[in-house]
Amino acid sequence: RRPQWHCFPHLPSLLQQAVTMMLAAPSQSVLCKKSSVAGLQAKKTTSAARCARTIKATANTDDLVFPDVPPQSKAAPEGTPKVSPLILPQRPRRNRRSQTVRSAFSETSMSPSNFILPVFVHDGTEDIPIGAMPGVNRLGWQTGLLRDVAEARAAGVNSVVVFSKTPDHLKTSTAEEAFNPDGLAQRTFRLLKSKFPDLEIYTDVALDPYNSDGHDGIVRDDGVIMNDETVHYLCKQAVSQAEAGADCVACSDMMDGRVGAIRSALDCAGFTDVSIMSYTAKYASAFYGPFREALASAPVEGAGNRIIPPNKKTYQQDPGNYREALREARLDEQEGADIMMVKPAGAYLDIIRLLRDNTTLPISAYQVSGEYAMLKAACERGMLNEEDAVLESLLSIRRAGADLILTYYAKEAAKWMDQ
Repeated sequence: RRPQWHCFPHLPSLLQQAVTMMLAAPSQSVLCKKSSVAGLQAKKTTSAARCARTIKATANTDDLVFPDVPPQSKAAPEGTPKVSPLILPQRPRRNRRSQTVRSAFSETSMSPSNFILPVFVHDGTEDIPIGAMPGVNRLGWQTGLLRDVAEARAAGVNSVVVFSKTPDHLKTSTAEEAFNPDGLAQRTFRLLKSKFPDLEIYTDVALDPYNSDGHDGIVRDDGVIMNDETVHYLCKQAVSQAEAGADCVACSDMMDGRVGAIRSALDCAGFTDVSIMSYTAKYASAFYGPFREALASAPVEGAGNRIIPPNKKTYQQDPGNYREALREARLDEQEGADIMMVKPAGAYLDIIRLLRDNTTLPISAYQVSGEYAMLKAACERGMLNEEDAVLESLLSIRRAGADLILTYYAKEAAKWMDQ
Protein backbone atom coordinates (compact mmCIF):
# COMPACT_ATOMS: atom_id res chain seq x y z
CA ARG A 1 0.00 0.00 0.00
CA ARG A 2 0.91 3.65 -0.44
CA PRO A 3 1.68 5.47 2.87
CA GLN A 4 -1.20 7.65 4.06
CA TRP A 5 0.84 10.82 4.24
CA HIS A 6 -2.24 12.95 5.03
CA CYS A 7 -2.33 11.33 8.47
CA PHE A 8 1.12 12.80 9.23
CA PRO A 9 1.04 16.34 7.79
CA HIS A 10 4.43 17.36 9.20
CA LEU A 11 6.35 14.16 8.26
CA PRO A 12 7.62 15.19 4.78
CA SER A 13 9.19 18.40 6.09
CA LEU A 14 10.80 16.52 8.99
CA LEU A 15 12.31 13.97 6.60
CA GLN A 16 13.75 16.75 4.49
CA GLN A 17 15.40 18.31 7.52
CA ALA A 18 16.88 14.95 8.58
CA VAL A 19 18.34 14.29 5.13
CA THR A 20 19.87 17.78 5.05
CA MET A 21 21.55 17.23 8.40
CA MET A 22 22.98 13.87 7.36
CA LEU A 23 24.52 15.32 4.24
CA ALA A 24 26.00 18.27 6.10
CA ALA A 25 27.96 16.24 8.72
CA PRO A 26 29.21 12.68 9.29
CA SER A 27 26.66 10.54 11.05
CA GLN A 28 27.12 9.28 14.58
CA SER A 29 27.14 5.70 13.28
CA VAL A 30 30.06 6.48 10.97
CA LEU A 31 31.94 8.07 13.83
CA CYS A 32 31.20 5.06 16.01
CA LYS A 33 32.44 2.77 13.27
CA LYS A 34 35.68 4.70 12.91
CA SER A 35 36.30 4.66 16.64
CA SER A 36 35.55 0.91 16.78
CA VAL A 37 38.04 0.20 14.00
CA ALA A 38 40.67 2.28 15.78
CA GLY A 39 40.01 0.38 18.99
CA LEU A 40 40.30 -2.97 17.25
CA GLN A 41 43.57 -1.93 15.60
CA ALA A 42 44.93 -0.89 18.99
CA LYS A 43 43.84 -4.21 20.52
CA LYS A 44 45.33 -6.09 17.57
CA THR A 45 48.66 -4.28 18.02
CA THR A 46 48.65 -5.01 21.75
CA SER A 47 47.74 -8.70 21.19
CA ALA A 48 50.40 -9.09 18.53
CA ALA A 49 53.03 -7.61 20.82
CA ARG A 50 51.96 -9.85 23.68
CA CYS A 51 51.97 -12.91 21.36
CA ALA A 52 55.44 -12.00 20.07
CA ARG A 53 56.77 -11.76 23.61
CA THR A 54 55.24 -15.14 24.48
CA ILE A 55 56.71 -16.83 21.41
CA LYS A 56 60.12 -15.28 22.05
CA ALA A 57 60.05 -16.58 25.62
CA THR A 58 58.87 -20.11 24.83
CA ALA A 59 60.14 -21.01 21.38
CA ASN A 60 63.35 -21.07 19.43
CA THR A 61 63.44 -18.46 16.69
CA ASP A 62 64.45 -21.14 14.22
CA ASP A 63 61.12 -22.89 14.82
CA LEU A 64 59.28 -19.88 13.43
CA VAL A 65 61.08 -19.90 10.09
CA PHE A 66 58.84 -21.21 7.31
CA PRO A 67 60.84 -21.79 4.12
CA ASP A 68 59.37 -20.55 0.90
CA VAL A 69 57.82 -23.28 -1.20
CA PRO A 70 58.80 -22.85 -4.84
CA PRO A 71 55.77 -22.50 -7.08
CA GLN A 72 54.95 -25.65 -9.02
CA SER A 73 54.94 -25.37 -12.76
CA LYS A 74 51.62 -26.17 -14.39
CA ALA A 75 53.05 -26.23 -17.88
CA ALA A 76 51.77 -29.10 -20.02
CA PRO A 77 54.29 -31.15 -21.99
CA GLU A 78 54.96 -30.14 -25.57
CA GLY A 79 52.47 -31.69 -27.93
CA THR A 80 49.53 -31.52 -25.51
CA PRO A 81 46.41 -30.55 -27.49
CA LYS A 82 44.63 -27.33 -26.60
CA VAL A 83 40.98 -28.05 -25.96
CA SER A 84 38.03 -26.34 -24.36
CA PRO A 85 37.15 -27.75 -20.93
CA LEU A 86 34.57 -30.50 -21.04
CA ILE A 87 31.24 -29.45 -19.56
CA LEU A 88 30.96 -32.18 -16.91
CA PRO A 89 28.49 -31.90 -14.02
CA GLN A 90 30.39 -34.65 -12.21
CA ARG A 91 34.16 -35.08 -12.01
CA PRO A 92 34.90 -37.99 -9.59
CA ARG A 93 38.60 -37.09 -9.62
CA ARG A 94 37.82 -34.03 -7.48
CA ASN A 95 37.32 -36.45 -4.58
CA ARG A 96 40.78 -37.96 -5.16
CA ARG A 97 42.82 -34.81 -5.62
CA SER A 98 44.87 -35.00 -2.38
CA GLN A 99 45.85 -37.44 0.34
CA THR A 100 43.72 -35.49 2.82
CA VAL A 101 40.63 -35.81 0.65
CA ARG A 102 41.30 -39.46 -0.18
CA SER A 103 41.68 -40.32 3.49
CA ALA A 104 38.46 -38.52 4.37
CA PHE A 105 36.47 -40.47 1.80
CA SER A 106 38.11 -43.89 2.28
CA GLU A 107 35.39 -46.55 2.50
CA THR A 108 37.48 -49.44 3.90
CA SER A 109 39.75 -49.41 6.92
CA MET A 110 42.08 -52.11 8.22
CA SER A 111 44.00 -52.54 11.46
CA PRO A 112 46.07 -55.28 13.16
CA SER A 113 42.98 -56.21 15.20
CA ASN A 114 41.50 -57.60 11.97
CA PHE A 115 44.31 -60.18 11.65
CA ILE A 116 44.65 -63.72 12.98
CA LEU A 117 48.16 -65.19 12.77
CA PRO A 118 48.31 -68.91 11.85
CA VAL A 119 51.18 -70.71 13.60
CA PHE A 120 52.56 -74.22 13.09
CA VAL A 121 54.03 -75.97 16.13
CA HIS A 122 55.96 -79.19 16.65
CA ASP A 123 57.12 -81.14 19.68
CA GLY A 124 60.69 -79.85 19.62
CA THR A 125 62.74 -76.74 20.29
CA GLU A 126 64.17 -75.57 16.96
CA ASP A 127 62.52 -73.65 14.12
CA ILE A 128 62.02 -75.88 11.07
CA PRO A 129 61.63 -73.93 7.79
CA ILE A 130 58.71 -74.87 5.54
CA GLY A 131 60.14 -75.09 2.03
CA ALA A 132 57.01 -74.00 0.15
CA MET A 133 56.39 -71.07 2.50
CA PRO A 134 59.56 -68.93 2.75
CA GLY A 135 59.68 -67.10 6.07
CA VAL A 136 57.28 -69.51 7.81
CA ASN A 137 58.50 -72.21 10.19
CA ARG A 138 57.29 -75.04 12.31
CA LEU A 139 57.95 -73.53 15.72
CA GLY A 140 59.03 -75.22 18.90
CA TRP A 141 55.93 -75.08 21.07
CA GLN A 142 57.90 -73.89 24.12
CA THR A 143 60.44 -71.71 22.27
CA GLY A 144 59.85 -70.18 18.85
CA LEU A 145 56.08 -70.07 19.36
CA LEU A 146 56.36 -67.82 22.42
CA ARG A 147 58.82 -65.57 20.58
CA ASP A 148 56.60 -65.17 17.52
CA VAL A 149 53.43 -64.60 19.54
CA ALA A 150 55.17 -61.93 21.64
CA GLU A 151 56.37 -60.24 18.45
CA ALA A 152 52.87 -60.34 16.94
CA ARG A 153 51.34 -58.87 20.09
CA ALA A 154 53.89 -56.06 20.07
CA ALA A 155 52.74 -55.22 16.53
CA GLY A 156 49.07 -55.22 17.59
CA VAL A 157 48.06 -58.74 16.51
CA ASN A 158 46.54 -60.49 19.52
CA SER A 159 44.83 -63.45 17.83
CA VAL A 160 46.43 -66.73 16.73
CA VAL A 161 45.21 -69.99 15.27
CA VAL A 162 47.34 -72.99 16.20
CA PHE A 163 48.09 -75.96 13.92
CA SER A 164 50.06 -78.81 15.48
CA LYS A 165 52.34 -81.22 13.59
CA THR A 166 51.51 -84.68 14.89
CA PRO A 167 54.36 -87.24 14.85
CA ASP A 168 53.62 -90.08 12.43
CA HIS A 169 53.74 -92.72 15.14
CA LEU A 170 50.76 -91.07 16.88
CA LYS A 171 48.55 -91.02 13.79
CA THR A 172 45.81 -93.62 13.40
CA SER A 173 42.93 -94.22 11.00
CA THR A 174 40.49 -93.02 13.68
CA ALA A 175 42.63 -90.09 14.92
CA GLU A 176 42.10 -90.46 18.68
CA GLU A 177 45.16 -88.27 19.30
CA ALA A 178 42.94 -85.31 18.31
CA PHE A 179 41.32 -85.31 21.75
CA ASN A 180 44.26 -86.45 23.87
CA PRO A 181 44.23 -84.05 26.88
CA ASP A 182 48.04 -84.15 26.90
CA GLY A 183 48.39 -83.86 23.13
CA LEU A 184 50.63 -81.26 21.54
CA ALA A 185 47.76 -78.92 20.66
CA GLN A 186 46.29 -79.05 24.17
CA ARG A 187 49.68 -78.47 25.81
CA THR A 188 50.26 -75.53 23.50
CA PHE A 189 46.95 -73.87 24.42
CA ARG A 190 47.67 -74.19 28.13
CA LEU A 191 51.14 -72.73 27.72
CA LEU A 192 49.92 -69.77 25.68
CA LYS A 193 47.21 -68.94 28.20
CA SER A 194 49.71 -69.09 31.06
CA LYS A 195 52.07 -66.68 29.29
CA PHE A 196 49.53 -64.42 27.55
CA PRO A 197 46.19 -64.61 29.42
CA ASP A 198 44.42 -62.12 27.13
CA LEU A 199 45.59 -63.77 23.89
CA GLU A 200 42.68 -64.88 21.68
CA ILE A 201 43.31 -68.52 20.78
CA TYR A 202 41.58 -70.10 17.79
CA THR A 203 41.92 -73.83 17.22
CA ASP A 204 41.57 -76.28 14.36
CA VAL A 205 38.82 -78.88 14.73
CA ALA A 206 39.43 -81.59 12.11
CA LEU A 207 40.96 -85.07 12.07
CA ASP A 208 43.42 -84.77 9.18
CA PRO A 209 46.51 -83.78 11.24
CA TYR A 210 45.96 -86.93 13.35
CA ASN A 211 44.57 -89.27 10.69
CA SER A 212 46.97 -91.74 9.11
CA ASP A 213 44.80 -91.64 5.97
CA GLY A 214 45.20 -87.85 5.62
CA HIS A 215 41.49 -87.01 5.62
CA ASP A 216 39.39 -84.70 7.79
CA GLY A 217 37.13 -87.61 8.69
CA ILE A 218 37.27 -91.35 9.30
CA VAL A 219 37.67 -93.26 6.01
CA ARG A 220 35.72 -96.46 5.45
CA ASP A 221 37.43 -99.26 3.54
CA ASP A 222 35.40 -98.50 0.41
CA GLY A 223 36.63 -94.90 0.43
CA VAL A 224 33.56 -93.23 1.98
CA ILE A 225 34.30 -90.46 4.48
CA MET A 226 32.05 -91.31 7.43
CA ASN A 227 30.10 -88.23 8.50
CA ASP A 228 28.26 -88.91 11.76
CA GLU A 229 31.01 -91.02 13.30
CA THR A 230 33.50 -88.29 12.49
CA VAL A 231 31.27 -85.65 14.09
CA HIS A 232 31.27 -87.66 17.32
CA TYR A 233 35.06 -87.41 17.51
CA LEU A 234 35.04 -83.76 16.46
CA CYS A 235 32.87 -82.99 19.49
CA LYS A 236 35.35 -84.71 21.78
CA GLN A 237 38.19 -82.79 20.13
CA ALA A 238 36.44 -79.43 20.54
CA VAL A 239 35.70 -80.05 24.23
CA SER A 240 39.31 -81.07 24.90
CA GLN A 241 40.50 -77.86 23.25
CA ALA A 242 38.12 -75.77 25.33
CA GLU A 243 39.34 -77.49 28.50
CA ALA A 244 42.91 -76.55 27.53
CA GLY A 245 42.05 -72.84 27.17
CA ALA A 246 40.77 -72.29 23.63
CA ASP A 247 38.64 -69.17 23.14
CA CYS A 248 37.19 -70.18 19.78
CA VAL A 249 37.08 -73.62 18.16
CA ALA A 250 37.26 -73.48 14.37
CA CYS A 251 35.80 -76.52 12.63
CA SER A 252 37.52 -76.94 9.26
CA ASP A 253 36.34 -80.50 8.54
CA MET A 254 33.21 -79.69 6.46
CA MET A 255 31.14 -82.57 7.88
CA ASP A 256 27.36 -82.07 7.83
CA GLY A 257 25.81 -81.07 11.16
CA ARG A 258 29.06 -80.60 13.01
CA VAL A 259 28.40 -77.00 14.12
CA GLY A 260 25.20 -77.90 15.97
CA ALA A 261 26.73 -81.01 17.50
CA ILE A 262 29.84 -79.14 18.69
CA ARG A 263 27.69 -76.33 20.13
CA SER A 264 25.68 -78.85 22.13
CA ALA A 265 28.83 -80.66 23.31
CA LEU A 266 30.48 -77.43 24.46
CA ASP A 267 27.36 -76.24 26.26
CA CYS A 268 26.87 -79.59 28.01
CA ALA A 269 30.50 -79.48 29.16
CA GLY A 270 30.00 -75.97 30.60
CA PHE A 271 31.81 -74.03 27.86
CA THR A 272 28.96 -71.76 26.86
CA ASP A 273 31.37 -68.83 26.35
CA VAL A 274 33.62 -70.67 23.88
CA SER A 275 32.85 -69.51 20.33
CA ILE A 276 32.60 -71.51 17.12
CA MET A 277 34.16 -70.28 13.90
CA SER A 278 32.82 -72.48 11.14
CA TYR A 279 34.67 -73.01 7.88
CA THR A 280 31.34 -72.36 6.16
CA ALA A 281 32.53 -72.14 2.58
CA LYS A 282 35.72 -74.20 2.37
CA TYR A 283 36.45 -75.02 -1.23
CA ALA A 284 38.34 -78.00 -2.62
CA SER A 285 41.14 -75.71 -3.70
CA ALA A 286 44.53 -76.18 -5.28
CA PHE A 287 45.89 -73.41 -3.02
CA TYR A 288 46.28 -75.68 0.05
CA GLY A 289 49.42 -77.48 -1.10
CA PRO A 290 52.04 -75.70 1.06
CA PHE A 291 49.86 -76.12 4.18
CA ARG A 292 49.71 -79.87 3.70
CA GLU A 293 53.47 -79.91 3.44
CA ALA A 294 53.68 -78.00 6.72
CA LEU A 295 51.59 -80.57 8.59
CA ALA A 296 52.17 -83.65 6.38
CA SER A 297 48.40 -83.99 6.21
CA ALA A 298 47.76 -84.81 2.55
CA PRO A 299 45.70 -87.92 1.68
CA VAL A 300 47.79 -91.08 1.31
CA GLU A 301 47.41 -94.06 -1.00
CA GLY A 302 45.31 -96.95 0.21
CA ALA A 303 47.02 -100.15 1.29
CA GLY A 304 45.71 -103.59 0.33
CA ASN A 305 42.03 -103.47 -0.55
CA ARG A 306 41.39 -100.14 1.19
CA ILE A 307 40.39 -97.22 -0.98
CA ILE A 308 41.62 -93.78 0.12
CA PRO A 309 40.18 -90.89 -1.92
CA PRO A 310 43.06 -88.87 -3.44
CA ASN A 311 41.27 -85.57 -2.75
CA LYS A 312 38.65 -84.04 -0.46
CA LYS A 313 35.97 -83.27 -3.01
CA THR A 314 33.23 -85.33 -1.33
CA TYR A 315 33.09 -82.90 1.60
CA GLN A 316 34.75 -79.66 0.49
CA GLN A 317 32.87 -77.42 -1.94
CA ASP A 318 33.21 -77.31 -5.72
CA PRO A 319 35.17 -74.16 -6.73
CA GLY A 320 32.57 -73.48 -9.41
CA ASN A 321 29.63 -73.31 -6.97
CA TYR A 322 28.17 -70.07 -5.64
CA ARG A 323 24.67 -70.81 -4.30
CA GLU A 324 25.97 -73.79 -2.33
CA ALA A 325 27.88 -71.41 -0.05
CA LEU A 326 24.63 -69.67 0.83
CA ARG A 327 23.05 -73.01 1.75
CA GLU A 328 25.97 -73.85 4.03
CA ALA A 329 25.81 -70.39 5.61
CA ARG A 330 22.14 -70.71 6.48
CA LEU A 331 22.72 -74.10 8.10
CA ASP A 332 25.72 -72.88 10.11
CA GLU A 333 23.81 -69.87 11.39
CA GLN A 334 20.85 -72.05 12.42
CA GLU A 335 23.16 -74.51 14.19
CA GLY A 336 24.87 -71.84 16.31
CA ALA A 337 28.01 -70.64 14.53
CA ASP A 338 29.42 -67.37 15.90
CA ILE A 339 31.72 -66.61 12.94
CA MET A 340 31.57 -67.87 9.35
CA MET A 341 34.68 -68.34 7.24
CA VAL A 342 35.45 -68.39 3.54
CA LYS A 343 38.56 -70.32 2.46
CA PRO A 344 40.55 -69.49 0.35
CA ALA A 345 40.10 -65.71 0.35
CA GLY A 346 41.68 -64.10 -2.72
CA ALA A 347 40.02 -66.24 -5.39
CA TYR A 348 36.66 -66.19 -3.56
CA LEU A 349 35.99 -62.51 -2.87
CA ASP A 350 32.52 -62.92 -4.38
CA ILE A 351 31.70 -65.58 -1.79
CA ILE A 352 32.88 -63.31 1.03
CA ARG A 353 30.53 -60.63 -0.26
CA LEU A 354 27.71 -63.16 -0.65
CA LEU A 355 27.96 -64.16 3.00
CA ARG A 356 28.44 -60.56 4.15
CA ASP A 357 25.19 -59.54 2.43
CA ASN A 358 23.19 -62.46 3.81
CA THR A 359 24.08 -62.65 7.49
CA THR A 360 24.63 -60.42 10.49
CA LEU A 361 27.37 -62.74 11.81
CA PRO A 362 31.04 -61.73 11.56
CA ILE A 363 32.83 -63.05 8.46
CA SER A 364 36.40 -64.35 8.42
CA ALA A 365 38.51 -65.25 5.40
CA TYR A 366 41.69 -67.30 5.16
CA GLN A 367 44.49 -66.04 2.92
CA VAL A 368 45.83 -69.55 2.54
CA SER A 369 49.31 -70.97 2.12
CA GLY A 370 49.16 -71.01 -1.69
CA GLU A 371 48.22 -67.33 -1.79
CA TYR A 372 51.09 -66.54 0.57
CA ALA A 373 53.52 -68.62 -1.52
CA MET A 374 52.53 -66.86 -4.75
CA LEU A 375 53.03 -63.42 -3.26
CA LYS A 376 56.37 -64.44 -1.74
CA ALA A 377 57.62 -65.94 -5.01
CA ALA A 378 56.72 -62.88 -7.07
CA CYS A 379 58.21 -60.48 -4.52
CA GLU A 380 61.44 -62.43 -4.12
CA ARG A 381 61.91 -62.23 -7.89
CA GLY A 382 61.39 -58.49 -7.90
CA MET A 383 58.14 -58.70 -9.83
CA LEU A 384 56.08 -57.05 -7.07
CA ASN A 385 56.70 -54.65 -4.23
CA GLU A 386 55.98 -56.90 -1.25
CA GLU A 387 54.57 -54.31 1.12
CA ASP A 388 52.28 -52.72 -1.46
CA ALA A 389 51.09 -56.03 -2.92
CA VAL A 390 50.40 -57.67 0.44
CA LEU A 391 48.53 -54.72 1.90
CA GLU A 392 46.46 -54.38 -1.27
CA SER A 393 45.56 -58.07 -1.19
CA LEU A 394 44.48 -57.83 2.45
CA LEU A 395 42.55 -54.62 1.87
CA SER A 396 40.63 -56.27 -0.97
CA ILE A 397 39.58 -59.07 1.40
CA ARG A 398 38.40 -56.46 3.91
CA ARG A 399 36.58 -54.56 1.16
CA ALA A 400 34.76 -57.71 0.12
CA GLY A 401 33.31 -57.93 3.64
CA ALA A 402 35.68 -59.88 5.91
CA ASP A 403 35.87 -58.78 9.54
CA LEU A 404 38.77 -61.13 10.31
CA ILE A 405 41.62 -62.24 8.04
CA LEU A 406 43.78 -65.27 8.73
CA THR A 407 47.10 -64.46 7.08
CA TYR A 408 50.71 -65.58 7.40
CA TYR A 409 51.60 -61.93 6.74
CA ALA A 410 49.86 -60.75 9.94
CA LYS A 411 53.02 -59.59 11.74
CA GLU A 412 54.61 -57.94 8.71
CA ALA A 413 51.37 -56.26 7.62
CA ALA A 414 50.81 -54.84 11.10
CA LYS A 415 54.33 -53.38 11.13
CA TRP A 416 53.98 -51.90 7.65
CA MET A 417 50.69 -50.28 8.62
CA ASP A 418 52.35 -48.68 11.66
CA GLN A 419 55.12 -47.01 9.63
